[in-house]
Amino acid sequence: MIPLKDYNPTRRLPVVSVALIILNCAAFLFDRYTGHYEPLIVETARGLVRTRQFVGGLSADYSLVPAVLTSHPLLALPTIITSMFLHGNWLHIGSNMLYLWIFGNNVEDVLGRFRFVVFYLGCGAVAALAQVASAPGSDIPMVGASGAVAGVMGAYLLLFPHARILTLVPIIFFFTFIEVPAFIIIGWWVLIQFLNANWLGGGELRGGVAYFAHIGGFVAGIVGLWLFGAARRGGRPYRRW
Repeated sequence: MIPLKDYNPTRRLPVVSVALIILNCAAFLFDRYTGHYEPLIVETARGLVRTRQFVGGLSADYSLVPAVLTSHPLLALPTIITSMFLHGNWLHIGSNMLYLWIFGNNVEDVLGRFRFVVFYLGCGAVAALAQVASAPGSDIPMVGASGAVAGVMGAYLLLFPHARILTLVPIIFFFTFIEVPAFIIIGWWVLIQFLNANWLGGGELRGGVAYFAHIGGFVAGIVGLWLFGAARRGGRPYRRW
């Protein structure tokens, strides 16, 4: 199921959500066109495999590496934030920004702009630390806004569980559009994260996905909403700068 839009209008322009999307896209494009790919040979269970790795660009200096953070925390601390604005490929940034646009504008409308910035960055930081805690010795760089967006989804679930989400659903060889309640879409996403985290085991990035970061960010979003006192508003629009 791929969410495309929600039928949940906001009372004002989601300035912060739009700004975050622009910043993420700008960082991604800059990273793509200042870095480059180099040939790489990797040893696998089936022998040596020829592949390639992306080097240079922003990712070289601003991605989060768990092993570096645990061994040199003060040096690597800024990468907890900077890594949120970097992405691995077009699908990575496209899906994150789509989810941020669908769910972020309403959460911003409830929290207010300044508090939404704090909330978003806080969820992303907790998500990153959750992934680091699951694999502190990993030398695989972490990038992406997925953890922060997961926090936004957690908040949206509490605020608007019955909001209608237009969803693209594959049925065998065909696709159809249906409206699904938010709690089903987000609940399905959470289930997938837990299943993958448990089936694949360990905290290392599996298939290039940091599942523990997603789970950590989602939980942070729920807790963060309560800390801000917004969960009890019952999803009614509430605005404060």
